[in-house]
Amino acid sequence: MNRLANGGRILRGQSVAMQFDGKPLHGFQGDTVASALLARGERVVGRSFKYHRPRGILAAGVEEPNALLTVGEGASQEPNLQATTLELHESLQARTQNAWPSLRFDLMGVNSLFAPILSAGFYYKTFIGPTRRAWMFYEHFIRRAAGLGRASEQRDAARYEHRHDFVDVLVVGSGPAGLSAALAAARSGADVMLVEQDFAFGGSLLAQPVDSAQGQWLDAMLGELASCANVKLLNRATAFGLYDGNTVGVIERSAPGLADAGAGVAKERMRLVRAASIVLACGAIERPLVFAGNDLPGVMLSSAVGAYVNRFAVRPGQHAVFAVNNDAAYLDAMALAGAGARVLLLDARSEVADALLSAARAAKVEVRLSSTVTQARGWQRVSSCEIAPFDLASGAVKGAGERLDADLIAMSGGWTPTVHLSSHRNARPVYRADISCFVPGALDRRQFGAGAMMGVQNLPEAIEDGWRQGALAASACGGLKLRTGLDAGLADSIETVRPDPSIRPQGVPGPEVPKDLDGVRPAGVLKGVRAFDTSGRTGPETAGNASMAFTP
Repeated sequence: MNRLANGGRILRGQSVAMQFDGKPLHGFQGDTVASALLARGERVVGRSFKYHRPRGILAAGVEEPNALLTVGEGASQEPNLQATTLELHESLQARTQNAWPSLRFDLMGVNSLFAPILSAGFYYKTFIGPTRRAWMFYEHFIRRAAGLGRASEQRDAARYEHRHDFVDVLVVGSGPAGLSAALAAARSGADVMLVEQDFAFGGSLLAQPVDSAQGQWLDAMLGELASCANVKLLNRATAFGLYDGNTVGVIERSAPGLADAGAGVAKERMRLVRAASIVLACGAIERPLVFAGNDLPGVMLSSAVGAYVNRFAVRPGQHAVFAVNNDAAYLDAMALAGAGARVLLLDARSEVADALLSAARAAKVEVRLSSTVTQARGWQRVSSCEIAPFDLASGAVKGAGERLDADLIAMSGGWTPTVHLSSHRNARPVYRADISCFVPGALDRRQFGAGAMMGVQNLPEAIEDGWRQGALAASACGGLKLRTGLDAGLADSIETVRPDPSIRPQGVPGPEVPKDLDGVRPAGVLKGVRAFDTSGRTGPETAGNASMAFTP
């Protein structure tokens, strides 16, 4: 078992058991299916589409590409749902897909033996003869092998609704910037709607220890927003489209077990929200690194490791190697080390702030600079990795490598702002060389961007930016007071989430973190400059083109 004895945002007094591949899977209220599987030690959760190679959990949110499950039976069957976003609850029945006869023993895995001859699009060249009608024979078998999951052909008896909403200010994303924007607009007198795709509000702050300054700030903000009569909070609500006239399409899902067509309770509700102003605080997604075997079970994003430790109280591995090129991943490594794992961190950069190195070593994280992972090894899961010296300037491996035992490889190649919604209205992304990523370009009238999606890579600055954009959005509605200056209470609360020299890494005794830590986030302090909202996280600034060295 990989469940930690303490910590996390799970409710340990409320145990939950669901059915996973026909067998009970136990966890707690607040778990996802992915966190419960990791807590039980499950690594293989799926098979790749073409070669049926084993796949494991990579992320902790909507960016998860591997852990796709089929949920429900009969008319309610729904394929390709991410285990990282599925709430654990008693009535849940989920099963893996794209494997036969079972996930662990998949006969279609024989395809990987023929990988050299099964190149992309091979069937268009191979299955064209011997006659012109031969394709009609082959097509039947090829189509049966194609696709992931199987949709139900029965009539769905669940209730679905649609409705129209009209608000002054719509805020998309409940990370630090989104929460701040919603509060600023509410205090300006605007009617506010805050939508969050997760079942819990907080964005990246959910990955902070509950008793940290950031965790307490989150709880205080949610308490105040909940007390505002002019604020509507919608969780389990995904903004999927941005249209003319500041219209946003939102899919809202009911809480587990509540949907009841007979009682008139909808399973899902589509909302067309028409807002006078919109604040987009959609965050960012961590980039993976490129190395051989980076798709093996046991290879994860660094931010996911931090989330599983701090939000779900799960230790994803005992012997971990982190391959990174930025500061943010250091605190994920420190959190895992605080959970009792042995951690080696390989930083592709040749120079790192002394304060950051001191904090990492105080947390018992071994750090090697100018190094990276070149290959992950293993069969059904990672068992070892090859590491080597790395020159960031040339992007090449220098010198001989070595092989290390590891059951977890965490990687971080920087952060990519989530520009999907803003791009719907032709706000073409603009490249910013200083942070090596694209951010939204000029937004439509009465649309405002805040936080990580706009390239703000520091938590206090993201909170301040959110407040400023929320106030501007409210004032754009007309007749409302402009409050661009932070309220005294919020300004004071921001100070509590700045790096504090008196706080040590979680669970690790030792010297205090040096005062000159700038943007570093030991567990219990700000998760550095990771203020990304909604599905993303905030990553720190990278050195020069560090994040470009590992473009996935």
